[in-house]
Amino acid sequence: MQHLRIASPRDLTPAVLDALRADHAVTGLTCVRGALLEPEGDLVEADVAREAVNDVVDALRSIGVPLEGAIHVQPVTTWLSAPALDAERRTPGSSADSVVWAEVTQRAYEESELNWTFLTFMSLATLIASIAIVLDSQILVIGAMVLGPEFVPIAALGLALVRRRPALLRYAARTLLGGFAVAIAVAALAALAARALGWVSVAQVIAPRPATAFIYTPDKWSFIVAVIAAAAGALSLTSAKVGGLSGVFISVTTIPAAGNVALGLAFGVPSEIRGSLLQLLLNISGMAVAGWLTLAFQQAVWSRMSARRARLAARIHRHD
Repeated sequence: MQHLRIASPRDLTPAVLDALRADHAVTGLTCVRGALLEPEGDLVEADVAREAVNDVVDALRSIGVPLEGAIHVQPVTTWLSAPALDAERRTPGSSADSVVWAEVTQRAYEESELNWTFLTFMSLATLIASIAIVLDSQILVIGAMVLGPEFVPIAALGLALVRRRPALLRYAARTLLGGFAVAIAVAALAALAARALGWVSVAQVIAPRPATAFIYTPDKWSFIVAVIAAAAGALSLTSAKVGGLSGVFISVTTIPAAGNVALGLAFGVPSEIRGSLLQLLLNISGMAVAGWLTLAFQQAVWSRMSARRARLAARIHRHD
């Protein structure tokens, strides 16, 4: 169940209330006249079955509510209501499976912003990955993977294609390019400092590293794992059930590959740079493609579900 809080300009309120009353997935409808000061208008609230949120939000958008007012969509973690239960039962689909596109898109924009926080996490994760490679430590590699914030911007590339948001595509691509460039530069400078201090030698960088060799030796499994992990990650981002993202972070080697590129640049080892860059590109492309296909499939499924819901609503109206 989701809760809608709608800041409705006064002249749009009748249309907003008509749209909400007409939808059998809506319950708990309330309206406080004159509650809004800026813009002047009314406060409308309602509970909506999660499976129907996209249709309801689209209806409110067509009225023009976001242009002059606002629509807030909030999850309801606990609720006790027979009318709300009836509304969920009347709505086709499963709440856990449904995708609230407005929620997913907003998260994609927020977590794909190129800001100091993103760059800091990218840089710290890449530094840890570089140390992990020198020490040949799988534990540190896993830590770097979990710390890296790059998954949502990668998933945003597929989301932008599915939802036809070219601005989001440019936004996420810029963040990924800038984030990896800064992180690799920071890690390379740190590696140069460690080299100057005698903490790390070229021999350590080119020595056999059985525990972390997968970082710079990409193969077909690198791409396959990236595809599977990204599909799971896309489902975690869109589902009402939380979980799964930590497994995605641990499964793909984007950050460790960036760390090894930094080491290769600092110590002048072209083979390390080539192998790690290929690993990085394989992982990003596999994740982007898998995210796009997963989200496209979900959109197709929920488009059919919306059509089914419309047919059911038409039958209910005829019986009424």
